[in-house]
Amino acid sequence: MTSLTRTPSGKLRARGIGLTFAGTPGPNNAITDVPGVTVGYETLIEGDSVRTGVTAILPRPKQDLATSVFAGCHSLNGNGELTGSHWIEEAGCCDGPITITNTHALGTCRDASIQWLVTHLGVSGWALPVAGETYDGTLNDINGFHIKPHHVFAAIDQARDGPIDEGSVGGGTGMICYGFKGGSGTASRALTLANTVVTLGVFVQANFGLTSQLTIAGIPVGQHLAKAHEDPERGSIIAVVATDAPLLPHQLKRLTRRVGLGMGRSGAISGHGSGDLFLAFSTANKTAHQNDDQLSNMQFIPDALLDPLFEAVIQAVDEAILNAMVANEPMTGFKGAHVDALPVTAIQAILGLT
Repeated sequence: MTSLTRTPSGKLRARGIGLTFAGTPGPNNAITDVPGVTVGYETLIEGDSVRTGVTAILPRPKQDLATSVFAGCHSLNGNGELTGSHWIEEAGCCDGPITITNTHALGTCRDASIQWLVTHLGVSGWALPVAGETYDGTLNDINGFHIKPHHVFAAIDQARDGPIDEGSVGGGTGMICYGFKGGSGTASRALTLANTVVTLGVFVQANFGLTSQLTIAGIPVGQHLAKAHEDPERGSIIAVVATDAPLLPHQLKRLTRRVGLGMGRSGAISGHGSGDLFLAFSTANKTAHQNDDQLSNMQFIPDALLDPLFEAVIQAVDEAILNAMVANEPMTGFKGAHVDALPVTAIQAILGLT
């Protein structure tokens, strides 16, 4: 099976169970289809109580990580944290590794990213790297503070291109989505804008929603699966959008605003307790960040031509969330907490795929 239907470890993805999606995916249907973008994981599954990890997304090759990328960010609901976001709002750019982890390891990931930049690239000034978080305290002993700097270094050092694993890996290890096992998911779209072939990729750490809300292909499947009583939502989602399309910061912010529409396709309402925080960056216009003492030149796609990119974000976010759920297994963790995997056979029956 191709990387469109299975992960490198052989787990089925959403297309692998018969789901179809609009748009044309890249060769791996992953954020790593954007040239130069890589992803690394460090996964901690230890004993009965440790179910967590770190995800590192590198916008540029390791040797170029100190070179900024144009960026934009958006908060759909703010019960969460995305470090560096104030500077992104101010300057429209960010640099260094982007890490995602659990809520109480956020500071460790942010600080370790700076350590990595200083050690490996000799960064001597200040740094404000991006780190995002979602809560994994149901399955993971979140107050055990198990994430250490060396785990962050490992995630960054292991970052690779090509197909990547999904589900309970990296920062997504202990996450829950729509009442089932959630975690790390990705998808991409290839399209042509202004006579230029561009790629847009999405990565999500999916940890949100109630079973009764789950919608797939427009069908409210969660209503057939929900228990009589559901606890209030306590989750969140971090979404990272990458593209090689030459875009300005305000255009990238416009892309992040469309992430919520992609979430909505699977039924999310962005509840009161949810931290729904989104980042978008463009790998184009590298030289625009390298000459501080003279005028810089750059290209950009006119605003009036952005609609296909908006649509690509929505499509890829919806698929990435479902990939995170399909490519998964049941998990038992902290204090015996148990979360089932998405019941694929039941979903296929409801949707008429069997």
